[in-house]
Amino acid sequence: MQVKTFLLGTVFCTLAVQAHAQDEMACKGQVSSLNVIGQGMPAVTELSNRLSEFNAKWDTEVRITLLGENERRARARLDASTGAGSYHVMYVDEANLAEYVSAGWVYPLADVVPESYDLADFRTDLRNVATIDGTQYFAPFVGGGDVMMYRKDLLEEAGLEVPRTLDDMVAAIKLLDAADNRAHGWAARGQRGSGMNVWRWTPFFRALGGEWIDDGMPAFNSPAGVAATELYKDLMAYAPPGIATFNWSDSVEAFRSGQVAILIESDVFGPWMEDVAKSSVVGKVGYAPPPDPLPSAGWAHGWAVSTVGAAEGCIQVVAGDFVGWATSKEMEQQRLEAGIASDIGRVSTLQSDAFKALVPQEYIDALLETGPKTDLLIMASPVWPEIGDTLGLALEEIFAGTRTDVQAVLDEAAFFAEDSLAGLK
Repeated sequence: MQVKTFLLGTVFCTLAVQAHAQDEMACKGQVSSLNVIGQGMPAVTELSNRLSEFNAKWDTEVRITLLGENERRARARLDASTGAGSYHVMYVDEANLAEYVSAGWVYPLADVVPESYDLADFRTDLRNVATIDGTQYFAPFVGGGDVMMYRKDLLEEAGLEVPRTLDDMVAAIKLLDAADNRAHGWAARGQRGSGMNVWRWTPFFRALGGEWIDDGMPAFNSPAGVAATELYKDLMAYAPPGIATFNWSDSVEAFRSGQVAILIESDVFGPWMEDVAKSSVVGKVGYAPPPDPLPSAGWAHGWAVSTVGAAEGCIQVVAGDFVGWATSKEMEQQRLEAGIASDIGRVSTLQSDAFKALVPQEYIDALLETGPKTDLLIMASPVWPEIGDTLGLALEEIFAGTRTDVQAVLDEAAFFAEDSLAGLK
């Protein structure tokens, strides 16, 4: 009797799955186009080579609008907040997730993405960043923490050990910058923005004891904030020209073109240094965790389904399937086959032989060692993008030299942040 019950249960379960699949496929041909807002990360640009597969499955046309980071955030916010709903799939990151969830602009991931895409396989560190109050809202295809990338050959020539403390790193930057003008000592993000200069400044701020909020008030204008800003600005004297407005791409390209000796950046850029087609420092780069007491800035980018653009019916079904398909195990393996090792969102991919064949073991070791130092360092608040962007403008003014009183500039940014926080009450 138990065997019969089990067999009947299996049959009913199979029929239910088949019926659900048939219901979904009733949407084929019902969505003429799927509009996606994106950013030019390798996992996104590589999709252009695979879209015909998805388009054929649903008899649709996926249209991806690629924008720079700051413009992408502004355009997506405007689209959702005004109710325009032009985009069915949103590109979401750790900086705007709290805002999107608080405003109800994105669905819980499990509500719209089919179980068959194995959501449990996403990396734990990335899932944590994509989660608020126990609910995951976007499917991460890239993210992680920080690593310090350094020129092994230049350190060896200068007789330097790999810096393990912040003081050691500062001393090495100055010494390497002066060594026969072979390379600048350092590079970083100077351009305004919560995800630009603020992102790279924040580990310095937190390492020196800074906290975002003190007794309900903005506190980044504290002595720790001033000290972090002055140190960050001082290091710019040992960086390439134009550093005050560098974005992440400028810094990464300066390093892999051989212009820079030491760079702390998101670990995703490590494989970029090993790209024989684009990097002039292949085989010369070492990888290590950020030197103590610098923490590692945790982050993640991914796809979510817009509650505004994909409010119901077939558009919701197709948008959810796109998110699952674009971040699937199969898509990551195809990217590895194309030589893209930077955008990895799944545990199964990190454990694959294909990934290990594309990056040095030293890089993998650095990822593992950095993990315990990795956390979400920015303010976890729906108004963070507004506060972060205001702070970013203040920092850029200091870095560019248009304003010189660090305390006064940070005080002014904190004053505006008070209004942003007051709006939550």
